[in-house]
Amino acid sequence: MQYLTSVSILTTGFDEPTIDTIILNRATKSLTLYYQMIGRGSRILNNKSSFKVIDLGNNCYRFGPWGADLDWQTIFRSPDYFVDRILDDDEIENNFRFEMDDEIRTLFEKSEDVYFDVKATYTEATAKGESSKVILEKSIAQHAFICIENSEDVYDALSLAKKLKDDIDNRIERYAKCISKSTHNFISWLKDDYKLKLRNYLRENFDRIFEEINGFPPKEED
Repeated sequence: MQYLTSVSILTTGFDEPTIDTIILNRATKSLTLYYQMIGRGSRILNNKSSFKVIDLGNNCYRFGPWGADLDWQTIFRSPDYFVDRILDDDEIENNFRFEMDDEIRTLFEKSEDVYFDVKATYTEATAKGESSKVILEKSIAQHAFICIENSEDVYDALSLAKKLKDDIDNRIERYAKCISKSTHNFISWLKDDYKLKLRNYLRENFDRIFEEINGFPPKEED
């Protein structure tokens, strides 16, 4: 297997039909450049029917995959309108859905769904005139529920809560984007405060939630 790398050199005018994988380690808002870059892998060859694109710059989310249907007439007729509607990285990534690592997800196998939509919850809360703190309170309650749902006792639940670090960080960062442009120190404080409140919530509510889930009291500690 051979590899060839370049920085803004082999994007146009380079023809090597055997290329089967394109790795884009850059972002662009130029539709033309995007197609030129991934087009390096689209050259026809007798024993080649496909090629791969590994996109590290969210370009596929902006313009679609190779061969996607595009309204070229509208693009050529109103190029400024097309350019104005191109999303930047923050807008694209704000719509990404965080997924737990498979190893962590198996620890919560009894939970059918572990996802919490921060943005949707924020939109709903603001529409009702509620404080933004409600979002974090609901998130903590949901995190606590899935921890208890997959635990035998409060110590199991507290141990599972520690595994939620990446999920918590993601939720706090999405929450910070909803409320304002928050400072790094404030976001860091929010993460620590969230983890503390989650632990307290588990200690205070474990028995009640455990009984609601299972219909019987939790296991007695030795």
